[in-house]
Amino acid sequence: MSTLLQRLRGSDTNLLQLVILTVLIFAGMAALNPERFLRPYVFESITFIAPELGLLAIAMMVAMLTGGIDLSVIGIANLSCILAGLFFHSVGAPRGPELVNMPLPLVLAGIGIALATGVIAGAINGLLVAKMRVTPILATIGTGQIFTGICLVLTGGPAVVGFPAIWGQFGNGTVFGIAAPLVVFVVVAGLVWFVLSRTAFGINLTLIGTNPRAAVFAGLRTQRTVFLSYVMTGALASVAGILLSGRTNAAKSDYGVSYLLQAVLIAVLAGTNPAGGRGSVPGIALALVALMLLSSGLQIMRFSNFLVDLIWGGFLLLSIALAALRMRSR
Repeated sequence: MSTLLQRLRGSDTNLLQLVILTVLIFAGMAALNPERFLRPYVFESITFIAPELGLLAIAMMVAMLTGGIDLSVIGIANLSCILAGLFFHSVGAPRGPELVNMPLPLVLAGIGIALATGVIAGAINGLLVAKMRVTPILATIGTGQIFTGICLVLTGGPAVVGFPAIWGQFGNGTVFGIAAPLVVFVVVAGLVWFVLSRTAFGINLTLIGTNPRAAVFAGLRTQRTVFLSYVMTGALASVAGILLSGRTNAAKSDYGVSYLLQAVLIAVLAGTNPAGGRGSVPGIALALVALMLLSSGLQIMRFSNFLVDLIWGGFLLLSIALAALRMRSR
């Protein structure tokens, strides 16, 4: 145990702080309500709900690495699964056996539509930020509203209800007894970690966020790298949309709206520097576990949703303040 802590301290102090925070939250919630909090169902439900939020947090981290932000991820996630849902309804009878028992090739086509939507939406953000040099927060707020508006135009407001059974397995199924969403999260998070830490693209992304001017003088293709980073965030958001619609068997323009604040909070709490140049996929995973334990504990104790939002906002401000203090000390 001491060796593990030394490695954590040597590699990243923030990871050690996250481990301590997670342990404290778990211990506190277990002490306040052990009979309900320590039930296996609580932790099982986290493995089904947390992955979609974790993917959105990773997407937010990727955008923040260049000193930007992507506030359109919820709109991208909803548009992706709405387009896939409309495709399923167009090739199969709505809510009928043809829809539920849709063959794998058509389901794969729906997944392709969702992922392509995320890539195209991310490319639009990338063009605005990298090529047209629009401020990221303004660009993604605008595109997020556009994506949500498209969702409303396509659906008229109500949710698209009913997805194929295979699609639902992504949100509610299991793989060798492990929640399928958790498996998807681990695989995707592992791929993102590899890209960011073991490829030239990931290293250049970090360098651009650390010192954009020096990156230009060093000959890095900054516009291309920033553009591809937003394409990646769009693709990650679409995967989160697939998990969300698979879990709820529905897709709507306003699903997951509360996830936006939580995704930013997890990214910052994980040690991501909002000014760019610093981010950690393992940190995202630890921050996700900590906040999901806290959220589950608060819900068990029947805290008001408004009070929970207040707590998230306080956590976000505290995390940003601590991150700023750490940067000054360095």
